[in-house]
Amino acid sequence: MDAIVSMEAVKCRIYLIRGQKVLLDSDLAELYGVETRRLNEQVNRNKARFPEDFMFRLNDQEFTGLISQFATSKSGRGGRRKLPCAFTEQGIAMLSSVLNSERAVQVNIAIMRAFVQMRELAISNRELARKIDELEKKHVHHDQQFVAVFDAIRQLMTPVERQKPKIGFGQE
Repeated sequence: MDAIVSMEAVKCRIYLIRGQKVLLDSDLAELYGVETRRLNEQVNRNKARFPEDFMFRLNDQEFTGLISQFATSKSGRGGRRKLPCAFTEQGIAMLSSVLNSERAVQVNIAIMRAFVQMRELAISNRELARKIDELEKKHVHHDQQFVAVFDAIRQLMTPVERQKPKIGFGQE
């Protein structure tokens, strides 16, 4: 069976907020194929299932920081009237119990796989960095070429910050 959503479609929607990897209610609603307000209605009807460590509402500062990362319409013109909710991995797993559709189940499976893959990648990067440090300590005085190789590997392991294109008109 083909996946309803791709792993990349999920990964590009995961944000780091308050030190946690989260997906926003609007992104989840899009993945689930429902309106954001419908998703939030189900969450509100089942508040006891979503403690603060499963789901939290962004504050103004957090939301303003996210606006620079994606285009958001203004309130009053069909945009958000409330600050978005952010769902942690546990909150997303809980969503499958309140959203009763086959699509919701399949989307949750894809999301859980994306979280697992990201966690495994982070662990393997830490392990690789540790091994490089060990090798560098063994060969630190031997050859300048080793130093250049280790520096190049570290640069490749460092995540590249993507420059977000500015939206709107600029003055020249």
